Amino acid sequence: MHVKILDERVVSRAKARGIDVLVYAPHFVRLPDVRARAARFSDDDLLVVPAREVFTGSWRDRKHVLAVGLSDPVPDFITLDGAFAEFDRQGAATLVPHPEFLTVSLTAEDVAARRDDIDAVETYNTKALPRDNRRARDIARETGLPGFASSYAHLHGSVGEAWTEFDRDIDFEADLVAALREGADRRVVRRAGVSHALRGAVEFAHLGYENSWGKIDRLLLSGMEPTHPSHIAYDGRFDGVSVY
Repeated sequence: MHVKILDERVVSRAKARGIDVLVYAPHFVRLPDVRARAARFSDDDLLVVPAREVFTGSWRDRKHVLAVGLSDPVPDFITLDGAFAEFDRQGAATLVPHPEFLTVSLTAEDVAARRDDIDAVETYNTKALPRDNRRARDIARETGLPGFASSYAHLHGSVGEAWTEFDRDIDFEADLVAALREGADRRVVRRAGVSHALRGAVEFAHLGYENSWGKIDRLLLSGMEPTHPSHIAYDGRFDGVSVY
């Protein structure tokens, strides 16, 4: 948990690294499309679970929340309260990716205040800096919440650099949701060494693209985001919690 890209190279690398389950949660892609692509790349050796990392708040005040096990689409750019309420309504597992990372994350205070609504906190993210991962571990420990690891792969080479080992088999999406919501025993694992450090540095550097040309393309060239709450696909269901 989790990757942002999914194709034959990702699947091949995941299998070579001994990964059994990938959580696929690309930015700004609607759930039906995420689910269809996940199904396309799942087989007997690799389960790909669709998920959404929802951007709550506006571009000036973003807090990312990862939901696994959604049955209905949830847009970006809604309030944090609105996102948590919708995840709870759908019985999804609610996860905190990269807490206190830059300006796009839940703070320690957010996690503590919503502890009863959160199922796990990411305690290792390949893209994050060492100090950020240390802080994430502190937050999980202080709140008593289970942890999880993520390659957070935006680039193919990062797949399989970090993973979570559960105490049970995960054969279906529902199995993963149950393991997360029940707080199943697990072990957070990552690779080490120079190669791993370099892959993390490359992932971090990729933020430069995401926050420059990638953002310009989304905001100015591509029109309305597919996951904007005002998009026709959401039929006005989130107008009450939309921040735009």
